Amino acid sequence: MRALRQIQRDYPDSSYVFVSERKAPLSTRSIRHIIARAGEIAQIAWTVHPHQLRHACGYYLAAQGHDTRAIQDYLGHKNIHHTVRYTQMSPQRFEKFWRD
Repeated sequence: MRALRQIQRDYPDSSYVFVSERKAPLSTRSIRHIIARAGEIAQIAWTVHPHQLRHACGYYLAAQGHDTRAIQDYLGHKNIHHTVRYTQMSPQRFEKFWRD
């Protein structure tokens, strides 16, 4: 939140976080290109795309033990079946069931 507030102070004329050199919002094509290029630089063996960030967020939240319904709300899924995939893959999902 601090970083977003700083961006807002630094660029008060823009309502966008990510803008082009012409101060226009980035196109979806540009964002796809930037993320694919970052994947190449990181030497990831497959083509990286923006939707993978959403999946990574879902898997991360599930691995941290967050409630499936909360993850559903956070990701904006209307159907819980779209969210369950993240918890099924989480190896830590039973870690804190019982505490002594």
